[in-house]
Amino acid sequence: MTELPPADWTRRADLAALVAALGPGQARYVGGAVRDTLLGLPVKDIDMATPLRPDAVMEQLAAAGIRTVPTGIEHGTVTALLAGGPVEITTLRRDVSTDGRRATVAFAEAWHEDAARRDFTINALYADPDSGRIHDWFDGLADLAGRRVRFIGAARERIREDHLRILRYFRFQARFGTLPPDAEAEAACAELAPTLKGLSRERVAMELLNLLALPDPAPTVQRMADLGVLAVILPEADPAPLARLTATERREQVTPDPLRRLAALLPADPPLVDLVGARLRLSTAQRKRLATAAGRDPTDPATPRALAYRLGLTEASDRLLLAGGSVAALTGWDVPRLPLKGGDIVARGIGAGPEVARVLRAVEARWLAEDFPGPERVRDLLEAVLATR
Repeated sequence: MTELPPADWTRRADLAALVAALGPGQARYVGGAVRDTLLGLPVKDIDMATPLRPDAVMEQLAAAGIRTVPTGIEHGTVTALLAGGPVEITTLRRDVSTDGRRATVAFAEAWHEDAARRDFTINALYADPDSGRIHDWFDGLADLAGRRVRFIGAARERIREDHLRILRYFRFQARFGTLPPDAEAEAACAELAPTLKGLSRERVAMELLNLLALPDPAPTVQRMADLGVLAVILPEADPAPLARLTATERREQVTPDPLRRLAALLPADPPLVDLVGARLRLSTAQRKRLATAAGRDPTDPATPRALAYRLGLTEASDRLLLAGGSVAALTGWDVPRLPLKGGDIVARGIGAGPEVARVLRAVEARWLAEDFPGPERVRDLLEAVLATR
C-alpha cells in the first residue's frame, strides 16, 4: 500500500482540526498536493474532497470555529480560511452534461465517481489524512513513477468534455512528462485542436502563460507546433526564438518570465503584437510590454543601461535577452535620474521655453554616453553644451 510521505503541510495543526471537524472518513486530500508531495516538490495549494454536501461542510466547520467562504458553491466548493492558508473543499461530483467549455455536475456518492471525471491519472490520487493511504483507481501512481501524462479513460472523450484539456495536457507534459509521450493523448490533441477556437481567449491565455512560466517549455511548444495545436491558438507564433531565449535565460541565470517568452514566440512587429495581446485579452500593461519587446533591434545589447534608462529595467531586460545579449550590467543597478533640471538651465541665463528643452536633451545625451556620471560631471557637461550655442 502506498502512503503519502510526511511533509511540512501534512503536519499542520489547522489541517488536523479541519479534518476532525468534517468527521472520520469524510475528507481526503486530492490532486496537486498529493501528486507534488509524492514527487518531492513544494506544495502551493491544498484541495480536499468530501462526500458531505456544501451546507453540511459549512455547518460543521462553523461549529468548530473555522471560517468558510462559498467560493464555488454551485459546483460544490467551499474554501476554509485557515491560519496556514486557505483550503478548498469540494463535494464529490459527477458530470451530467458537458459541451467542451462548461460542465453541468451533480453530487456523487462514491469516491471513484469523482476521480473518473478528472483529467489525468496523476491528478486523480486521493490521500487519507489520517492513515496517509493513497487511493488510486486509474494507475496514476505508476504513471507518476514513469513520468507519463495520460488521460483518464479515452483521451478524445476527456477532451470533448473540456477542450481546454488540450492545453492542460501540454502544460503537464512540460512539467511532469517524459519522452516518448502518450501516443493516444497526442493523437487526440492533434485531431481536436480546432475545438480550442470555441474557448474564451482569457482561458487560452491563462493556460499559455502558465505553460510558458515552466523552466523549459520550448520542446513542448515545438511539439504543439508540430501537431498543429499552436497554429490554432497563436497562428503568428514561431517556436524557434523561444528555444534561443530559454538558453539565454539559463546562461544569464535569469528567472523565467512567461510574458517575455510570449514575446519570443511573436514577430518583432509592435502593431501586430498589440493586436495579439488584445485578442488574448491581456491587460493594458501586458500589451504595452509585449509591444515594447517587439520593437527590439540588433543594437539593443550595445548599451544596456542606456536602454534601461529609456525603456525601464524590465523592458530593457526583455529586449536584451530576446536579442541574445547579457543583462549583467543591469543586475543590482537602479535607473538613475539626470541630476539636472530645467531651472538649473534657466539660472544660467537661458530663457524658459524650447531652448531649455534642447539644452537639457543635449546634456542628457552626453550623460548617457558617459554612463551616468555624477552631478559634478553633469555641471561640466552643461558648460560644454552652453559653450556650443
